[in-house]
Amino acid sequence: MAKPATKKRGSRTGFTTGACSAAAARAAAVGLATGEVPNQIECLLPNGNRVKFDVIEGYCRDDQAHAVVIKDAGDDPDITDKAHLTADLKILPNQPGQIRLLGGEGVGTVTMSGLGLEVDGPAINPVPQKNIRQNVTETAAILLEEHGIEISISVPGGEKMAQRTLNPRLGITGGISILGTSGIVHPWSTAAFRTCVVQAIQVAANQGQDTVVLTTGGRTEKCAIRELPGLAPACFVQMGDFLKPAFDTVVQHRIPHVVIGGMVGKLVKMAQGETITHANRNPVNTGLVAEIAASVGADTTLCMEIRQANTARFATERLAEVGLQQPFLEALADRVIATLKQRYPDRFSLRVLVCDFEGHKLIEVTDA
Repeated sequence: MAKPATKKRGSRTGFTTGACSAAAARAAAVGLATGEVPNQIECLLPNGNRVKFDVIEGYCRDDQAHAVVIKDAGDDPDITDKAHLTADLKILPNQPGQIRLLGGEGVGTVTMSGLGLEVDGPAINPVPQKNIRQNVTETAAILLEEHGIEISISVPGGEKMAQRTLNPRLGITGGISILGTSGIVHPWSTAAFRTCVVQAIQVAANQGQDTVVLTTGGRTEKCAIRELPGLAPACFVQMGDFLKPAFDTVVQHRIPHVVIGGMVGKLVKMAQGETITHANRNPVNTGLVAEIAASVGADTTLCMEIRQANTARFATERLAEVGLQQPFLEALADRVIATLKQRYPDRFSLRVLVCDFEGHKLIEVTDA
């Protein structure tokens, strides 16, 4: 009997919750400005591109407007695929230029520090926040000369979706996070993207490059490019979460020098031995984070705080307050190097660039 056909995974990109929220907000802003919400809206993405989104629901009522955009995650198996990103806007009379951004139903509320977001505020990350404001400002510029605008982003069913994420562990309650740094969802979890990572390293090897720079995303790649201007473009590979496929390929092609560019959360995942560093895999081992903090002089009380926290970022913020951030990051990078060198002994030299959340280098550690 022939095997039943299996659905082939693809590489079609989609759009982030942040991009869809911005599109819905822009459509509703058109409604405030003109009295009619359009059926389609061209939205400015964080990466500078402009993309058209269908608006499946929209109306205006007095000084308020409502719009809904359905998220298309492309070929990424994202739990928020087909979510209804909803924007409700209302005029704030006599508050010129003011834009107030709120989280509504299905958008999580931040209850703990360490995420780079205001505690008790909505779980809308900084880039989507900025992008939503940009789109509303572009569209309703004349209106904003005399009045302000309140934007409420909601996701019906978001609380249920969030139960399948790490949000509860991160102290985000009541819904999902609004995410995205470029506006585009790449199929990080598919075989297609993993194949792209492997192929990119193969290209570098075939060009005779002796160094490959493996970064966890766009901001860390930009950081690495700035710090290593002498390397050819082919040397830079966004491995995303696919640590093991990337390093296996490096070893297969005998590339002698490797640089990792990453932020603290992903680096902790590497240090604890994860081979796939996606957020929905195993959580950050805060016990390991506390152990590293203790090794550089953090006291017992602070280490307990770090151990009980839910993010590695919390540790860096608290350690910065007591002047221990740099030695902590150096020790963390050393752990990353030790973990990877144990897995791949005598295969390559290794350097780690630790980047901050804006994509700037904090420290650099080598295995020399």
